[in-house]
Amino acid sequence: MDEDRTLPKRPWDTCRELPVIEDEQTPWKLIQILKTFSFCVVAVFVFGLALCSKTSFLLLITLSNEGTKTLLAEQKPVALLCIGCSLIASSVLLLLKSIWKACYKSSKLPAKKTLSMVLFLEFLVSLGAAILTIVAMPHLDIVTNVTILNGVALLSALLQKNPTDMKMAMWVGLAVGGSFLVSFNWWENYFRNISENSSSAFLKELCIDMRRSQNILHILSSLLRIMVTACVLGAYVPLSKMHWDIVTTIPSFETRVIVITVGVQLISSALCHWFALAACKMHALRQCFILPLYLASLAVMALFVIPVIVYYQDYRISLNGAANFTHYCNVAVDGRNQSLTGSVFPQLVLDVTHTLCLFDMSNVADIGILTGSSVSWWLGLVLATIHLWYLSLYRIQRTQELLARRLYEGGFIEQSLLLNTRFDVQKTVRQKKFRPLDPVKLFLCATMWHETSDEMMNLIISFFRLDKFSPRKEGETSDITFEGHIYFDDAFRNVPGSRGRHVNEFAETLVEIIREVYSIFMNIDKGLFRKQQQIPDQKLVRTPYGGRVVVTMPHGNILVVHFKDKELIRHKKRWSQVMYMYYLLGWKVAAKYYNRLGEREDEAELKREFEKEKNNTYLLALDGDTDFQPAAVMLLVDRLKVYPRVGAACGRIHPTGSGPMVWYQKFEYAVSHWLQKTAEHVFGCVLCSPGCFSLYRAAAIMDDNVMKTYTIKSTKAYHYIQYDQGEDRWLCTLMLKQGWRVEFNAASDAYTKAPQEFKEFYNQRRRWGPSSMASIADLLGSSTEITSRNPSMSKLFMLYQLISLASSILAPSTVVLMIAGGLTLMFNIDPNVALVLSVIPPAIFLGISFKIKSDTQIHIAAVMSILYAVLMMIVAFNIIGTMVREQTIVSPSSLFVIIIAMMYLVTAILHPQEVSLVVHGFLYIICIPSAYLLLSIYSMVNMNNVSWGTRETAPAAPGPGAAKPIAAAPQSTAQKAKSTFRRFFSNAKCCQKLCRRGRAEKLINNQENMNVESSEPQPPPQNTIVNESRPENEQRQEEPSFTCAHQCWVTQLQSLSDDMRLQEDTLDKDEEQFFKDLIVKYLEPLLENKEKQKIMSGKLRSLRNKVTFFYFLCNAFWLVATFTLQLIASSVFIQLPKIDMHLHFTGEYLHIDPLGFMFTLTFSFLVLMQFIAMLYHRIYTLIHFAAFLNTESMSEKQNHQEVKDDEADDSNNLVFPSVLDSSQDEGTLV
Repeated sequence: MDEDRTLPKRPWDTCRELPVIEDEQTPWKLIQILKTFSFCVVAVFVFGLALCSKTSFLLLITLSNEGTKTLLAEQKPVALLCIGCSLIASSVLLLLKSIWKACYKSSKLPAKKTLSMVLFLEFLVSLGAAILTIVAMPHLDIVTNVTILNGVALLSALLQKNPTDMKMAMWVGLAVGGSFLVSFNWWENYFRNISENSSSAFLKELCIDMRRSQNILHILSSLLRIMVTACVLGAYVPLSKMHWDIVTTIPSFETRVIVITVGVQLISSALCHWFALAACKMHALRQCFILPLYLASLAVMALFVIPVIVYYQDYRISLNGAANFTHYCNVAVDGRNQSLTGSVFPQLVLDVTHTLCLFDMSNVADIGILTGSSVSWWLGLVLATIHLWYLSLYRIQRTQELLARRLYEGGFIEQSLLLNTRFDVQKTVRQKKFRPLDPVKLFLCATMWHETSDEMMNLIISFFRLDKFSPRKEGETSDITFEGHIYFDDAFRNVPGSRGRHVNEFAETLVEIIREVYSIFMNIDKGLFRKQQQIPDQKLVRTPYGGRVVVTMPHGNILVVHFKDKELIRHKKRWSQVMYMYYLLGWKVAAKYYNRLGEREDEAELKREFEKEKNNTYLLALDGDTDFQPAAVMLLVDRLKVYPRVGAACGRIHPTGSGPMVWYQKFEYAVSHWLQKTAEHVFGCVLCSPGCFSLYRAAAIMDDNVMKTYTIKSTKAYHYIQYDQGEDRWLCTLMLKQGWRVEFNAASDAYTKAPQEFKEFYNQRRRWGPSSMASIADLLGSSTEITSRNPSMSKLFMLYQLISLASSILAPSTVVLMIAGGLTLMFNIDPNVALVLSVIPPAIFLGISFKIKSDTQIHIAAVMSILYAVLMMIVAFNIIGTMVREQTIVSPSSLFVIIIAMMYLVTAILHPQEVSLVVHGFLYIICIPSAYLLLSIYSMVNMNNVSWGTRETAPAAPGPGAAKPIAAAPQSTAQKAKSTFRRFFSNAKCCQKLCRRGRAEKLINNQENMNVESSEPQPPPQNTIVNESRPENEQRQEEPSFTCAHQCWVTQLQSLSDDMRLQEDTLDKDEEQFFKDLIVKYLEPLLENKEKQKIMSGKLRSLRNKVTFFYFLCNAFWLVATFTLQLIASSVFIQLPKIDMHLHFTGEYLHIDPLGFMFTLTFSFLVLMQFIAMLYHRIYTLIHFAAFLNTESMSEKQNHQEVKDDEADDSNNLVFPSVLDSSQDEGTLV
């Protein structure tokens, strides 16, 4: 009788030890508060800036009215010129941006018919806008002008008094015509929709050609707009009998009025456009975009009319109510003195009043007509844009998908934003070539080796979190599906007395953790007496590379653990990456299309489908200890879904652990992400997307010269440095060379274990330092090729990287100079003596490092680090004491400390969830000598050591009763083959499974080239020192004694636990053949060749010597130059004024050597650029967070309701209602 698997297997053992599953790191409440606050700020800014833009523009028009007196009649051309500037400002910005894109990106020429149509419509629009605002509107009243800007103000224009006046009739006619032409301004928004819904091939072809040649069209249309506006302005001024000469002779007061007004108009228009875009991207379309713009149109009317009424009432009160509005206009408005004294605001109010003197504002009928017409046209604007209330935006919308035109109209800011918003956002997005909302296939690929159980637990929990977040449901299409893959390096070992190889203790631990986490997630939402499900059976599969465990997670997604046998397939991290790239992208994605092509399917359709799948397939690279939340993955997916040229995106990596080394790294990681990565993201591209948490686009990896080049074996000395020591940076370098963009998303957080021991930390950075320099040097050497291929990387950005590289090279000498300055300050000794004393310890350490072992170097570096840290603390307190004692902050050391402290403090405040890391900043400062001086020496001297250096463990001791290896005589080739056949058939008998002929032949070929070992040797590091070699006499025992309880890894894993039963399954024959071919082509185990190793060891030492010589020669030159300048300081120096604590000049001067001053200036410039980039990046991170919260909240509510519904459906099967019920909110990608 089958057991009931809905009940606990052991009812007496139902107490659980639950690990941390929920997101306890991300401060979502704080982010929610920031989102609400930012919504309020954006709404206020959109409203206020729109009000300023429209008000200042109408004031310019009022100042150009012939009857106003703020500007004299002969000074009116200045106001008209400012109106023209307001009209063409956005065209100038668009022209500059388009020219920049034409220089750095590919731009295609439009067809003649497309160019003719676009230029004709742009001519009409620019002509209408110029005639309306420069010619017609200055002759109309303020209420009519406000109304005109809300639509085609035919009624308002016709309501002007004296309709028989020919001049007024002409202005009315021009206003009507200009308004009609201006209404063509947003033709592109509707033309695209009409052409896409039309059956006309001509319209569709025009629309496609417009999109294809958009950049060139923008350049030409912007030039046309500027020329048309200039022509209208240049023709109207002489025709109105005005002269341009007056522009250069305007008094200063009027000049200030004009400059301030037009400055407010230009700046507020541009900022309003930006904040309106931000509101849309934050998914605050209604409350922060539409409503503020609607209210701004009404507020402009109130802002002009209310002061007029108030001033008029004050005038009536002063005359005891005896004056009507006509009398007020004749006496107080038109009869006032024209000279400007005092405040300009009353004069502007009276000028606005002058435009209304045609009406009798004391007459209720006139007021009613003006108010009614104004409100009517405002309601017309509302009704014309009412569809915007019902727009549904995706989480991230590109600007070109939100607005039909990049252009905004400075004089019609509300109308240009409302009417320019694409009413077909969803439809247009879905018809893109690479649709952002096409289903995404996500492969999570983790590489694992010697992780601890806690680290494995973090990773497996992260997989199961994502499984719960994005369940796979049969028959339903999801916006994102994923598979998890773990590639376990060197997972097998020989066990004396066993017929087959066993998995090692790390692999056993991983399987146990999967079982434990599976049980937790299967019953995490179950109450005490609800149905408890047992873990379903999972699969074990033998493969040509070792074996795999296939787990179907509780919500239907697949997790595959690939156990790699280093005797069958090449190990180490880079080769695991090659393995999953070719398996997941080559076999699972690409191969099926070539198979379909062989079946005579349409090639064009196959190519289209293949390109689409490549662009919507992503690899999430993970380390074996990465801890992440589903939200972090979705935030990375957002970037790649929306921006098709983004090849990779990385998140914010947080080191975890405890102890001083981890505290130092927490602040170091924070500073690196806060400043360095944001600067790279904003000004160019991120150069390294770390392999512990990075999302890669399949199309980028499968591009030419990327995946294929990544398979290169290290054959030269520098290959070991760049390819094997910094594989993540090298992969990004290959992508950047192909024109792909690499980004940093600060909203996506992941956590990884950091080295907690000094030795492990130094060995890790010994790998990172030289490999980073090698990749950056590679990029700089190909700067011309990269800047021509990659539009995100300009020559200025490459110059920035060159300066950064030079700064990192000169870091040791800079630290020495800083220590010398500290000694001078502490002991009041000569600067040159202090410099010599500072050079001696690192020079001695450098010299002896070539002769002593690396472990001894680390011990010496640890002692010196402590001494330097104490010295840095003393120096820091001395600097503060000197600042207080001398009452000055202008000294090199004081400025350095103040600038660095203020920069870090402000940056931390702008990262409120990480502001507590400032506490570790002091530790970071005092460890500068260790990190930038001693570590640099250690990295350079040990460059020839290409071992991994971390997670190295001793071999497991043989169990009691295990047979000891017996030395055997050297075997002949025939004996080796015979021994191999015996082992092969023994394994087959043990595991009750016949192996295929191909694998047997493979084993024979492998064993013919190596000695078979009888016991497991000490496992080498992930990479090895090239000059190390193994003993030559390690042989396999020819007649083994089979005494082990489990004869192979299959029975070994099956016996681990009966809570998760592992059933053996077979591998598909085609897939098996693929792996055999892959191993033969790229992943055959590298056989030891001691002669080649010896030669390569010599080449590595030679490379080490050359690089070290150049590296420290540069530092020596820097120190010698500083020493020389200090010797002749009396004749060569830069003089700076000495300032006290109150920023007052003390009358004394400081003398600084030119080299030090230039270095400080360069460093300050780099820091300033990084700080500006950080501010920019922070804003867009907040926008992304706000959009994520707005789109996830509805999904969570829906899923929460679905959980309740599911619970209600199962209620009849429950024995007791749950007393410990807890529901878990879930989210899906919108």
